[in-house]
Amino acid sequence: MKRYDVQAIARYYRLRPWLTIWRGLVVVLSFLGFLWGFAWDGWLKRSEATRLKRAAQLRQLLTRLGPTFIKVGQSLSTRPDLVRRDFLDELTKLQDQLPPFPTPQAFNIVESELERSLVEVFADISSQPVAAASLGQVYRARLMSGEEVAVKVQRPNLLPKITVDLFLMRWAAGWLAPWLPLNLGHDLTLIVDEFGTKLFEEIDYLNEGRNAETFAANFQYSPQIKVPDIYWRYSSRKVLVLEWIDGFKLTDTQQVRNSQLDQDTLIEIGVTSGLQQLLEFGFFHADPHPGNLFAMADGRMAYIDFGMMDQLGQEMKETLVDAVVHLINQDYADLARDFVKLGFLTPDTDIMPIVPALEKVLGSALGESVRDFNFKTITDQFSELMYEYPFRVPAKFALIIRSLVTQEGLALSLNPDFKIVDVAYPYIARRLLKGESPQLRRRLLEILIRDGKFQWHRLENLLAIARADASFDLLPTAQLGLQYLFSEEGAFLRRQLILALVEDDRFHTEEIQRIWELVKDDLQPANLFNVALGALTSFSAERAAALIPAFAQTSSPEPSVLR
Repeated sequence: MKRYDVQAIARYYRLRPWLTIWRGLVVVLSFLGFLWGFAWDGWLKRSEATRLKRAAQLRQLLTRLGPTFIKVGQSLSTRPDLVRRDFLDELTKLQDQLPPFPTPQAFNIVESELERSLVEVFADISSQPVAAASLGQVYRARLMSGEEVAVKVQRPNLLPKITVDLFLMRWAAGWLAPWLPLNLGHDLTLIVDEFGTKLFEEIDYLNEGRNAETFAANFQYSPQIKVPDIYWRYSSRKVLVLEWIDGFKLTDTQQVRNSQLDQDTLIEIGVTSGLQQLLEFGFFHADPHPGNLFAMADGRMAYIDFGMMDQLGQEMKETLVDAVVHLINQDYADLARDFVKLGFLTPDTDIMPIVPALEKVLGSALGESVRDFNFKTITDQFSELMYEYPFRVPAKFALIIRSLVTQEGLALSLNPDFKIVDVAYPYIARRLLKGESPQLRRRLLEILIRDGKFQWHRLENLLAIARADASFDLLPTAQLGLQYLFSEEGAFLRRQLILALVEDDRFHTEEIQRIWELVKDDLQPANLFNVALGALTSFSAERAAALIPAFAQTSSPEPSVLR
């Protein structure tokens, strides 16, 4: 079986009930024993004294139950909103501190998959794995041609272990759903199916190799992101040979300091690359835990595991940008509509009672300024809404939320004072100001024009936030802005600008002066002339002449328009 097939798995295990009954008993008895010990601690009032012991027991329990439950534990290890800190620390060990399977068995798998002996392929290979994960383990080797490589070998008999657990999880999800609140139980089986689909993709190493090459192509012009090359000649569905990456975990703060790397720069690289994956490429790494992200001595960040990836369509990407814009602008009615488009609310939901609740919860989560925003606060506050209103978490968004919370957790491990908006908002501001597509230009207009009035303070905020990033170059952005302003598409903005300048029967010199103070260092007279010249060169004399009546008409509005 190459892909997750619910019907095929169900047919197989319905004919073999002894397999599911035995496995079900093992799982249930294992958890009952753990829960009994947990309850016993409570009765004896010694929960605080034994909490670390119980956390370690849970990690050991999940490890004994095998790959599927280890993956569940890894998912929970990135959810501080659901798991206590002591348990979180133990579950984090499931990411890269797992017991390996015997090396002779691993080498037999390599030789069987490649249909040749090790000595024919590798000049040398480590006698022990350098890392062991839930689905496989890694050896360091050198090819006959001299390249250093990582050899990733899949754990034996993985497919039967995974399928029986997925069958039981799906059965349990269907049984539990009627007993849970509608919004929590509604998509429980879909979440299991999404998990199963991704798990099957993850155990296909050829699929992982293709994912790596797609990811590398997306970041081919980014000098800050490193993706290992794949050696297809020596790879199969159960063996993957890829370029060896010399680096260290992002969570190894001592090594980061010893390498004289700037922690805030590493954070910015990680968060920006995460936003690019979600909002630009639509192809994102759904499992960015510390074992999959490495810092390199030259300052680059390396992604090394591409088994769990997911894809977002164009409409979904655009709606995500909308949601971020509406959240930042505190437009909660529009944000509620975004939740409908994204699947958090059904299309027939009456959003009007929800809007005040969103304002209360998200408004307090944002605090006095947008800089106070963090995903941990949002998930804590939002979980309360899940019980009171018909919110649900679409299966795909379980992976997105996991990815975002994990990246924020990584950033906080490097800098406890980190605010994700310090990186995310400038990134979004730069994209909106550049207006590289009609969709982004429309969103910029939505921000700048509210209830028919030009919002000067929002333009100031966008410019100030974008310029806070030293890499932001205002000149190309200004040229794009002028090109747009003089285009047919910019007719509405031209009209709104003229109306804004003479709004309330006064010329808005104060607002213009404040904006000029923000940009004057970048737009010196010589630079400004070049920008204007570059913007106008693409327009013919006839086109320019045609614009004059439009400006004249715009500058003489009817009195009713001004009111």
